[in-house]
Amino acid sequence: MPSALYQPLATLVGDEEDQDDQEQLHYYYQHPQLSAGEKLPPPTLGTRRSRSIAGNRRRVWLLLLVPCCIVFFYFMFSPQSLGLGNNNTNWDAVDDYLPHNGIDSTNTHALNESLMICSESHEDRRLFMQDKPRSAYAQLPVIYFVTPTYPRREQIPELTRLAHTLLHVPRLHWLVANDRDRCDKFLDNMLNKFGIPFTYLASPMPSKFRNTKPAPRGVANRRAALQWLHQRNLTAGVLYFGDDDNTYDLRLFSEIRQTQRVSMFPVGLIAEYAVSGPVVRNGKVVAFLDSWVAGRRWPVDMAGFAVNLAYMSQYPNVNMPFKPGYEEDLFLRSIGLRIDQIEPKGNNCTEILVWHTQTKNKKSPTVRIDSALLNDRFNLGALFHSLKVMGVASASDTEGPRAVISKNGKGKPLSYFLS
Repeated sequence: MPSALYQPLATLVGDEEDQDDQEQLHYYYQHPQLSAGEKLPPPTLGTRRSRSIAGNRRRVWLLLLVPCCIVFFYFMFSPQSLGLGNNNTNWDAVDDYLPHNGIDSTNTHALNESLMICSESHEDRRLFMQDKPRSAYAQLPVIYFVTPTYPRREQIPELTRLAHTLLHVPRLHWLVANDRDRCDKFLDNMLNKFGIPFTYLASPMPSKFRNTKPAPRGVANRRAALQWLHQRNLTAGVLYFGDDDNTYDLRLFSEIRQTQRVSMFPVGLIAEYAVSGPVVRNGKVVAFLDSWVAGRRWPVDMAGFAVNLAYMSQYPNVNMPFKPGYEEDLFLRSIGLRIDQIEPKGNNCTEILVWHTQTKNKKSPTVRIDSALLNDRFNLGALFHSLKVMGVASASDTEGPRAVISKNGKGKPLSYFLS
């Protein structure tokens, strides 16, 4: 009994006698020497089948040949191939407008992010910056400094380090976007105490991207900041994306503040070349130096450019898609950037004003320490509570390596400190 998965094929639709007549007529055309009344032996099933297959093959080859001929004649007889086109075309300039690898299609829609604003302050409580009173900087354009961040044990120390750089920068609004689905009270209080005008956003990465490798880290945060700028219709000032683990020369802020459209500058400690940035000739950007090109029209680091908000506001579909490695490129494409519009900074891109320094991330440890030492008689209770809130470390009675308490270079038993 045949298997249900391998039933014999049924006869195809069509009358068998009609099919034989058609084959007979075809045979007469192929053999005109036969008289009209002369009968031929009926073709076998194998013959019919082979002829049908041959006919199908001819049709397939014909379908493939037609488009190939069209393409061939187009390239052979197009105006460009015949030398009838515009001989003055600057193909280097044209290339600045052409999409690369078809990835411009991801930049056709404006952002429409839902925002969770945890806290916000537009008051600048700093009295002096760089030995001058705050009033001395009143006429400067505002720098909107966007910092994507995410919970980890290094988060608070890195934000603290960055904050003490930004404390010296006048006329700056700090947009801190945290990759978390709720607000963090500790982070809120920390940002507020510096006295820098700030906005604290909760902007979690969409769950569908969390398990992808590599994950588009920081994109949701930057998109939220872009949406915040758009909702407030801010068209004056300068936008800069500054990661929390980078190192910044204060001269960088003075230079990017004068950006008219898009300014660029080299970033140190990037990938294989340890640098990424524009190639400049006669004061103009002509190309780029980066160890990973990958079809990117703008192979630059996120910290290597600044954008004037008045210029960016001309492009309603400004975007930064979730495409790891292409965030900078696709963002700059979405604002219609041309290479002749780029303003080189950093002494014609000969100086490093920002470094892509990175702290080695480690898992937050759990320290085994007796709960008797975590009461109000010692500082350790409050200390480890603070460390836990910051995501740096936690204490446990039963888990983790046992903490060593020492005095005069020797470990002491718990009873020594409790007596």
